Amino acid sequence: MTHRPLPTLALASCALASIILAIEPVRWLINSWTSPTYDSNGYVYLIGIVGLVAWSVLSGPSRTKSGAPVLILLALAAGIRLLGQVLAINTLGALALIVDIYAIARLLGVADRPFALSPLWLAVLFLFTLPVEVIAQRLIGYPLQLISADLACSLLGVVYREVSCTGIRITVQAVDVLVDLPCSGATGLLLALAFAATMNAIYRPRLITGCALGGAIVGLAVAGNAFRITALAIGLEQGWDVMAEPAHSLIGLVTLALSLLPVALFYRPKPAPMRRELTLPHIPDAVRLGVGAVGVGAALLIVTAPAHPIDVSSRPHPLSLPAQIGGHLAEPVALTAFEQRYFEAYGGQAAKAQFGPLGINLVSTRSPLRHLHAPEVCLRGLGYTVEFRGTRLTGTPYSVYRATGLQGDVWHVSVTYVSDAGHATASIGEAIWLWLAHPGSTWRSVQRITPMAMADADRAAFELAAVAALDLPQTH
Repeated sequence: MTHRPLPTLALASCALASIILAIEPVRWLINSWTSPTYDSNGYVYLIGIVGLVAWSVLSGPSRTKSGAPVLILLALAAGIRLLGQVLAINTLGALALIVDIYAIARLLGVADRPFALSPLWLAVLFLFTLPVEVIAQRLIGYPLQLISADLACSLLGVVYREVSCTGIRITVQAVDVLVDLPCSGATGLLLALAFAATMNAIYRPRLITGCALGGAIVGLAVAGNAFRITALAIGLEQGWDVMAEPAHSLIGLVTLALSLLPVALFYRPKPAPMRRELTLPHIPDAVRLGVGAVGVGAALLIVTAPAHPIDVSSRPHPLSLPAQIGGHLAEPVALTAFEQRYFEAYGGQAAKAQFGPLGINLVSTRSPLRHLHAPEVCLRGLGYTVEFRGTRLTGTPYSVYRATGLQGDVWHVSVTYVSDAGHATASIGEAIWLWLAHPGSTWRSVQRITPMAMADADRAAFELAAVAALDLPQTH
């Protein structure tokens, strides 16, 4: 047999380029699974993908010669990786891994084995290994809140006479029911879409059929969330503690499962016919090796390219903390070294101070997608166990969290998002949508932190004093 080193070297150089491009996204992705900051369970989807691929490979040999347009996929992955590197958006850079998953599935020939799978939909399923829930909550959480609240209000109107609905606020028989951001249905929607991607990976439908399933799944998931909110509202009206675990999660899982049951029972599309492999013109081995070598060099340049993020906030007006709140003088708290580097790189400003038992954290930015987030993100990163405790809409709106430290210290954390246009909201999702409508506006997150052991009357007094001192807008 004649030994042909050039094709082997060409393939090895392309593989090396792919590995170079993938190292940082893989490291970041694994960190998103292990870091409490992200609170991501994306590894579960990877386990599922590996299980499906192993099942396919072990089911029998592929009936056709396996292959993949390596150079085309390498160029696509390089373009995505470069965009993520230059814009300093980790999630975008990690999308390049989806191209790698598609290429691996093609090379393993899973599309033409006895237990056949769709490489395209396996790649789509890999998308859910990324921490997409946080992104979904921020970008589509608020409209999902409004839609879910509207549907739930209609359902509750069938059961009760006294139902009042204003935005995300629902009152049933004089009992307040708020559709908070965790109740927006974003988590359930992502689970439903992952289920749709899995079904499509197994049944390999035509692209238009698979996309149609995705659209139907969105409708079913939103309807299921409306039923969930309705069930929670009925439970609250009856005086049941349906917001406590495990009842809260169990109601969500049951309503989601019921909404997806028709798909599980009846979705059996015909597999799309196998497409003939794209016949590419013959490329001399020496040219392939040259292209591979260029790919390695390009990959090294891409991963070392300087970042030029477009969402850097210009410097807003300087933050000024009150001299005193509630009779306690301000004691400035220095930012950590990480925080200082972050704001130097991406603009915006932050300030912290302690007023007796009350801590104030301020962040001001014109790029809230980069700088603003719910308190649990930072608190989880600091080792706290965080529990969402609801939203208050009277006066200045705010969301409430309970944070428990490693030493058993327990804190009451409230947060409000305000803009220089006079908007005030308790929801980061609503703040993002208001900013998208007024992209030149400046937004602040205002966190107030007090010991959980503090008497409610004292905490309420501090809240009122902080609202007045910080001149936070009031809602009616």
